[in-house]
Amino acid sequence: MKYQAMVIEHFRTNMSVYLFMATLLVTGIVFGAIIVNSMSFVQKQDLFFHIEQFFSRMITGEPIVHKDILIKSFFTHWQYLIVLFLLGLTIIGIPFIWLFIFLKGLAIGFSVGFMVNQLGFKGLFMATVSIAPQNMLIIPVYLLAGSLSMLFSLLLFRKITSKDSRLSLRLPLIQYVTAFVLFFALAFLASLVETFISYEAVKIAIKTLT
Repeated sequence: MKYQAMVIEHFRTNMSVYLFMATLLVTGIVFGAIIVNSMSFVQKQDLFFHIEQFFSRMITGEPIVHKDILIKSFFTHWQYLIVLFLLGLTIIGIPFIWLFIFLKGLAIGFSVGFMVNQLGFKGLFMATVSIAPQNMLIIPVYLLAGSLSMLFSLLLFRKITSKDSRLSLRLPLIQYVTAFVLFFALAFLASLVETFISYEAVKIAIKTLT
């Protein structure tokens, strides 16, 4: 109960940071959709051709080993989380943390927007089964990781500029590392969802819609 109270108090105290990060993500999603609408007809057709080729290979090509998908997916998340972790250990990392969250939203907005733009309801269905399952896990992870990175970076700034020598970083650092260990575990779970649920769901969706 004590730990639960600490977590609740942490979110209550730092709610503005988490709301700011969520706003950055949503802004990125909106910009991603705007980019789709600003693309020329030729650009859209060229990109859609490559997507069609990829979907075709999923159905008719050689079976893809789930292990390879899992490793590639988790390695991608691992890289992103490591970057956020290291940025939190630097005072100058805050703008890059903001940029990362914005770009993550941009990628989601562009992916979903493009599929809907080209395929309408079918595109929305494809985007839902291919993007939504793992992102229901990984997006909160990135938002929490980005927020904690920003908070720890601000704490470092206070430590450097404060004349209060009693301000210790030992406990916050332990909590920071522990949180990221949990984020890595959740990222691995998201990779499992992407590998064994999203991938198979996309194959079924393609067969159903074609």
